Amino acid sequence: MEFFDRITDDHAVFIARQPVFFVATAAADARINLSPKGMDCFRVLGPNRVAWLDFGGSGNETNAHFTADGRITIMFCAFDQPALIYRLYGRGVPVLPQDAGWAELASHFTIEPGVRQIFEAHIESTQTSCGWAVPHMQFERERQTLRKYYAPTTPEANLAKWQGRTRSIDGLPTRPPAATP
Repeated sequence: MEFFDRITDDHAVFIARQPVFFVATAAADARINLSPKGMDCFRVLGPNRVAWLDFGGSGNETNAHFTADGRITIMFCAFDQPALIYRLYGRGVPVLPQDAGWAELASHFTIEPGVRQIFEAHIESTQTSCGWAVPHMQFERERQTLRKYYAPTTPEANLAKWQGRTRSIDGLPTRPPAATP
């Protein structure tokens, strides 16, 4: 195990190769939220800055936890060789289409139907660990279910749905989009 105060170039290359990552957030008196992510939605924007697209799904826990507390752990696992687990520790914020920072962050991504917000995190430290107990698996393909779900919808219908979801599963407030991406 080794700690770093930034994302090294080698670690940025490792991150770019991973088809899945996990985000964990928490707020006082609320459940810990742990979510898997895929769809090539993560970007390293600097040695201490990352961002990822958030597609509307079943909840908005990361938004609520960032608003309440801001802490996050992001984990990448190598399911191939060499074995490695890489964690990023930091604080994050939701950036919504109506926010001043949206255009700059959005320029790093392809904004698809269903994108609700972009999460940005300032990384305070990173950690590597062996990953020797993580199984060896091969990536087959991305799921297309979420893209198919959003394909026939309109941005206005998505916006209306998201504006109706203003609480996390623990009742914490979320900040929904007020504009379409």
